[in-house]
Amino acid sequence: NVSSYLCFRAPETEHEPKQEVLENKDVVVQRVHIDGLGRTKEDLLSYEIADVFQARNLIDVMRKSHEARRKLLRLGIFRKVEVVIDTSRGEDALPNGLDVTFEVTELRRMTGSYNTMVGNNEGSMVLGLKLPNVFGRAEKMTFQFSYGTKETSYGLSFFKPQPGLFERNISINVYKVTGQFPWSSLRETDRGISAELSFPVWKTNQTLKWEGVWRELGCLARTASFAVREESGHSLKSSLSHAMVIDTRNSSILPRKGGLLKIHQELAGYTGGDASFLKEDFEIQLNKTLFWDSVLSASLWGGLLLPIGDKPTNIADRFYLGGPTSIRGFSMYSMGPQSEGDYLGGEAYWAGGFHLYTPLPFRPGRGGFGDLFRTHFFLNAGNLCNLNYGEGPQAHLKKLAECIRWSYGLGIVLRLGNIARLELNYCIPMGVQSGDR
Repeated sequence: NVSSYLCFRAPETEHEPKQEVLENKDVVVQRVHIDGLGRTKEDLLSYEIADVFQARNLIDVMRKSHEARRKLLRLGIFRKVEVVIDTSRGEDALPNGLDVTFEVTELRRMTGSYNTMVGNNEGSMVLGLKLPNVFGRAEKMTFQFSYGTKETSYGLSFFKPQPGLFERNISINVYKVTGQFPWSSLRETDRGISAELSFPVWKTNQTLKWEGVWRELGCLARTASFAVREESGHSLKSSLSHAMVIDTRNSSILPRKGGLLKIHQELAGYTGGDASFLKEDFEIQLNKTLFWDSVLSASLWGGLLLPIGDKPTNIADRFYLGGPTSIRGFSMYSMGPQSEGDYLGGEAYWAGGFHLYTPLPFRPGRGGFGDLFRTHFFLNAGNLCNLNYGEGPQAHLKKLAECIRWSYGLGIVLRLGNIARLELNYCIPMGVQSGDR
């Protein structure tokens, strides 16, 4: 490997009388070195380390250097970044001058992965290929191929951030994905391309997306209902969507404080394709730490699907409800409109829940493994239906308030790092309607 040595120099500063560099004394960062660069472009890194020059005391230098190190690692192009702070040396060195050196180790040009997955009554082999820092400015190209006992899928994506503002980025994806949905006796194969632009606005993260997808729907079993057979065939969806997210939670898996607001809109049909609709959905979550190390969490989410024109909505675009991610005690997506045991989804829904998480009784394993477990009390409720859009908003609200499904229960939650959570719950479903599972 050929390494280069990159040095950024601060503007000239008058020499001051010699003084001892202490924590409470003023200092000047004269140079920032980045050692170990190979294919990374220099202009990309100048944005990430610029704040280090603004530090005015030793504690500030350490804090801003640590923040710069975090930014460099966030780019996803370095395997290791170490920081060395030393007094300045040379003819132009100031008595209170400091040099900061970032010693970096770049990732390989190409990395691969291989793993197997078992789930949903299917086993699959997944091959991955990743090319980090393709053109030297934190671009990333990823390819993934999945070969399963039932289905084969693949995806190719390209990601490029804006230098100096990693949160503003573009990504382009080409994919083929096949899914099986036994609750609807449906099999769906999507072949598509999408382009996304993500950017921050104030405290929000915004995403604009265009997607063109060729969808092939088929029956999963010979016993599929006639309503599902009617939906089978090919369709082309071209849609524009916008998402806004405000997330102040301290964890997305098992938060103790903070909130989440997520709003999503999708408009299909105006850029081509034979699917025409307007789709709106939202999610709100609030978390509050209470006494005895317990946490109260409240959530509400809902959505509305409006067909445009005379054509009815597609089964692949509708909402589904039920299961451990929405209303516990009901089978996965197995409530609402159905035909001969196949669930067809709905054009409007709402769901909400209250959760109380407490430490395990008597606090076994406190301060260690026991802190990964929480006792879980919950109350979930919601409804899913189709609407007659000629009736007006008041009739719609009345219909969504009828025949509410709800459940309550308790259980144990295990947090698996910041990756996932496992729940073992005893659920009592209530408000069960005819056809719900």
